[in-house]
Amino acid sequence: MNSKEMATENNEGLSEEALREIIQIRHDKLKNLVDEGKDPFEITSFKRSHYSKQIIDAYPKNDAKKVTIAGRIMSKRIMGKASFSHILDYQGQIQIYLKGENLGDKYEEYKKFDIGDIVGLTGKVFITKMGEVSINVSDITLLSKSLLPLPEKWNGLKDNELRYRQRYVDLIANPHVKETFIKRSKIIRAIRNFLDKKGYLEVETPVLATLAGGASARPFITHHNTLDMQMYLRIATELYLKRLIVGGFDKVYEIGRLFRNEGISIKHNPEFTTIELYEAYTDLEGMIKITEEIFEAVAKELGCGDSIVYQGTQISLKRPFLRMSMSESVKKYTGLDFDKTNSDEFIKAAKGMGVVLDKTKMTKGFALVELFDGFVEKELIQPTFITDYPIEVSPLAKKKGNDLTHRFELFMYAREMANAFSELNDPLDQKQRFLEQMKLKAGGDEEAQDYDEDFVTALEYGMPPTGGLGIGIDRLVMMFTDSASIRDVLLYPTMKPKK
Repeated sequence: MNSKEMATENNEGLSEEALREIIQIRHDKLKNLVDEGKDPFEITSFKRSHYSKQIIDAYPKNDAKKVTIAGRIMSKRIMGKASFSHILDYQGQIQIYLKGENLGDKYEEYKKFDIGDIVGLTGKVFITKMGEVSINVSDITLLSKSLLPLPEKWNGLKDNELRYRQRYVDLIANPHVKETFIKRSKIIRAIRNFLDKKGYLEVETPVLATLAGGASARPFITHHNTLDMQMYLRIATELYLKRLIVGGFDKVYEIGRLFRNEGISIKHNPEFTTIELYEAYTDLEGMIKITEEIFEAVAKELGCGDSIVYQGTQISLKRPFLRMSMSESVKKYTGLDFDKTNSDEFIKAAKGMGVVLDKTKMTKGFALVELFDGFVEKELIQPTFITDYPIEVSPLAKKKGNDLTHRFELFMYAREMANAFSELNDPLDQKQRFLEQMKLKAGGDEEAQDYDEDFVTALEYGMPPTGGLGIGIDRLVMMFTDSASIRDVLLYPTMKPKK
């Protein structure tokens, strides 16, 4: 084996020139295989009997048992007439032992294999003197040739930008990443199972919409060529789902992608996954209860008990979660009393604390929200329901008095995790709220909602008292997998293309 081939096996730090040479060597190896009539890419299938973890977990019951596995070569140690390798499959890694006298010509073929190649093999299970469950290989076949070397095998893939751009390499090089996405799948399944048992019906609503509604956010705009009309990628599923409540479905939910043309950060991605659910004849209290139950169901599915650790902080999931009104929380952390201060004085005091209000938002309610965002949210580490949101920022929630609404948001680790309303079902009030949103839009607020005439019409037919809830799946997964960035829980986060 020459020095360049050795570099491929060890996957050492390489210059661009050396890397090009290694890639050429791999291409040459493939050409030789093709010339010999052994093109690995012509193989269409390979029947396996076991995964690595099954074999390891079953030892010693399966000692000397014949097994067949397939996976990627992750290491090679050639010691003359015998060799060791590790094979990575879906469930993990297992060591294999290869001996020239057992394999004949196939042993010489194996010696030319590269780290990253995908192989299928058969052999008997045994345990080495070092106590490692292994497979004594009696047959091995190259199933796919890896033409690019993997990242340095001991340190894995560390460059975060490269990890996100080439998630396929990240999954190979960093086994814990795969576990994160397996947990993500379990979390979504747990939520589905919980709601299905509660009698909720899973539905699908349009991703392409003629209006941007259901939330305050800037939309992505596209164009439908055949209809020659502007359309939007949905920013929420709310208004479509509530139409189904009008139509007679009592409990509905949708898990799906939403799209908001906003900033990118460790907490935000332009496309993200949420669940929204709506239940007739219940209210905000019903939504608080089901929110706590969903978190409990997820924790049970993952075996977390009643607490998790996120970024070194213990987070209790014991019910009931803490609860404060927005005005109570602002008073606690700023000293300003929303309930006992008139509008002008409250706005003046908020400005004195650094709050900046747009000229279209010069109200007491907007000042309260800005104070909450600036002084309170960062303090909410343990699960906390913040209730009684100002009407100015809650155009779809039922009124509570003149200035507030029946709405909560759940915060954990200073992040919004859920949003819920006692849903507004008064069509006259809803129409007026939409008109107020249109004024904000006319004043330059790109996040203000459009006037949805058809939704108002639906309410005019009558919608029962209804509770609605939205939970951000990505942030939920972040919490339960101890992931610092939303990009760590998205298989393919949004990124600017490389030039």
